[in-house]
Amino acid sequence: MYLIHFKSAAVLLAASLTGCTYPALPDAGKVHVERWAIVRAADKDVGEILASFTEAEEAIQSKNLDGIMAIYSDRYTYHGLSKADLRKMWQELFDQYDRLASNHIFTRVQVTVAGTSPTAEIVCTGNLWGISKEAGSQTIIDSWFYENHHLVYEESRWRIVGHGGQGPTPLRWGGSPHPFF
Repeated sequence: MYLIHFKSAAVLLAASLTGCTYPALPDAGKVHVERWAIVRAADKDVGEILASFTEAEEAIQSKNLDGIMAIYSDRYTYHGLSKADLRKMWQELFDQYDRLASNHIFTRVQVTVAGTSPTAEIVCTGNLWGISKEAGSQTIIDSWFYENHHLVYEESRWRIVGHGGQGPTPLRWGGSPHPFF
């Protein structure tokens, strides 16, 4: 047991001496449905929803602004924010952070097929990380716990159209809306 601790300390010391200053971001880039999740959707829909979020994650990591915007519907709205507002916010994040990554853990996926476009409600817990260019430190930019994402199937893919907790204004005591995912 002591030998394992000694080896671990030696590995950490060697890593710090070779210029490795930051550990990998925890679970960076993971998008998955929790094994105990409530799923009321066809496997095809769940797979396509996961693919949309995975493509968004790849766009985040490569700082592809058009790629990340593809996950948002043109009809996106949340606490007065539009898709155009989100585009500006993502550009600022790309300008201010390196090594951006996020995780998404879905605990409920419910697809409703009514009318011309199927809709989905996803309950998701996750976070968005990055390395601050100014401070040089690893930072949690955004985090969410059991957030309700509202999606619509349009133009052959699932897109976020809004989130749960829609309201006319953000909370008065300084709570900020969760706009990213």
